[in-house]
Amino acid sequence: MQPNRPADKYSPLYFLASVGAGGLSVTFFMYLMFWVPHPGQPVPVFEDIMTAFTTGSAGMKAAIVVAWLGIAAMVFLNLKYLIWNLKSFSAFRKTEAYTTLKNSNAETTILAMPLALAMSVNGMFVAGLVFVPKLWLIVEYLFPFAMAAFLAIGILALIYIGDFLGRVLTKGGVFDVTAHNSFAQMLPAFALAMTAVGFSAPAAMSTNTMVVGVSLVGSTFFGIASIIYAVLALFTAFNSMLHYGTSKETAPTLLIVIPLMTILGIMALRQDHGLHATFEVHGSAGETMIFLARLIAIQVLFGLLGLVMLARHGYWKSYVFGNETSPGSYALVCPGVALSVLLQFFINSGLVQAGVLGKFSVMYWVITGIAIVFQFAMVALVVRLNKQHFGRATPQAVPAE
Repeated sequence: MQPNRPADKYSPLYFLASVGAGGLSVTFFMYLMFWVPHPGQPVPVFEDIMTAFTTGSAGMKAAIVVAWLGIAAMVFLNLKYLIWNLKSFSAFRKTEAYTTLKNSNAETTILAMPLALAMSVNGMFVAGLVFVPKLWLIVEYLFPFAMAAFLAIGILALIYIGDFLGRVLTKGGVFDVTAHNSFAQMLPAFALAMTAVGFSAPAAMSTNTMVVGVSLVGSTFFGIASIIYAVLALFTAFNSMLHYGTSKETAPTLLIVIPLMTILGIMALRQDHGLHATFEVHGSAGETMIFLARLIAIQVLFGLLGLVMLARHGYWKSYVFGNETSPGSYALVCPGVALSVLLQFFINSGLVQAGVLGKFSVMYWVITGIAIVFQFAMVALVVRLNKQHFGRATPQAVPAE
């Protein structure tokens, strides 16, 4: 008898199960970020949330409870699947399948590991802000450790990228251009961007000039590396797609530009805040609004392209609602999460700050409702995919030889 869970046939893409849950914890944090008053610091902390819960309206209390439950559940799933993946990846490295992977286009799927590590550090920081009392009193001491962690993750990502590029750029003909008919090769850019956004957090939160400076420079390095890699991967992939068509199983990767825009957008907002608060570099609310609008425009356009391809391939029917499974299905979670998060920033840091929209007005809730619909659709998708891939295995008889 042998187990027959799809997850038992391991792929590094299962790290995306951890990434998706971590991203969803951020969508719940958006409730607290933009609805809970937090005077004195750029993000809400435990004390601000407790004050709002004690003195706020019934709606505020309900939103805080939903945020608490959502953050706790998603950070738990994030860490659960990170630990499972690290153990499984360690065993996978000793197999022939790993050797085969390392000598194929799919070698870059290994970058899902540093991507998940960076997401988990971000997720734990969110959980710390929300659940740990008096954390803000010692936060300045935590920033150097956080940046050291992101630097280590970034170096790990660069090592894996170097292994891949060193192989395909020195041995001609080993990269299969016919299999480059998706945006799968943009995964390294995603990992670098996640490192960059984590590295940029101290720029927005610290009051120490040196910490802010290091954060700005470090996040800029990884952000620029991400953009360069993404541009090269995108144009070469599009050329291959025009020649050979798109691949059904890797069709979800066509949506990877959406989370990339959100992550790099948040990095830019954090850097702008650091430049404003520490170095007296001032930007206007109107500039922020139009910057976020441009990012959302890119997301919508690539989202439409991706959805057309998914529909033409019958991907949803096969891999999400049908009996077929692919670890790449988890790549569908990140775009919905990213669109929800960037919409919240566009509404609150863009439209409200620029005076286009009144905070908590009817139109405010209409547009915010779109972000919440995306959020809970992704919660449902995560539940569905986890059941498909990690559900209880039914024993299956091994045929007699």
